[in-house]
Amino acid sequence: MASTGAADEWAERKDFLVTISDNAVRTSADLYQEVQHFYGRQMRYLDDNHIEAWAATFTEDGVFSANAHPEPQVGRDNIVAGARKAAAALAEQGIQRRHWLGMVEVAEAADGTVVARSYALVYNTPRGGQAAVHLSCSCEDVLVREDGELKVRTRRVTRDDLLP
Repeated sequence: MASTGAADEWAERKDFLVTISDNAVRTSADLYQEVQHFYGRQMRYLDDNHIEAWAATFTEDGVFSANAHPEPQVGRDNIVAGARKAAAALAEQGIQRRHWLGMVEVAEAADGTVVARSYALVYNTPRGGQAAVHLSCSCEDVLVREDGELKVRTRRVTRDDLLP
């Protein structure tokens, strides 16, 4: 099959270049796709209130920190407790929440850890109402493999409305 130009050559590549923290790193298309699928599954767990399944995507000693929280949630049990509290408040208000992650950058370190950075839009839909963007955030995760599966070791969420 003859190439019709640079766009076709780019589409045929098995890897691509991403920049994370000003360091150029090669990331395979397979890893990028795996991270995308991981986030799709993880956010669906959260949005469908499968809190235990969502929390199981973090390491046992995982850390969830956000500039909206005074202290990080450390350990899966604390992450579960925080997610249950948030889910209960949303249910009481009659709100369905959805998370959309995009503009994902992925880089794998020599030790196998993966840094993934993304933007997140959080939508709220009140029962019988119109969906609306609730928050805009950036997210940075350090992912590790446990028994062959990606898990979040650390997550840092930065809400745009709380930036200095």
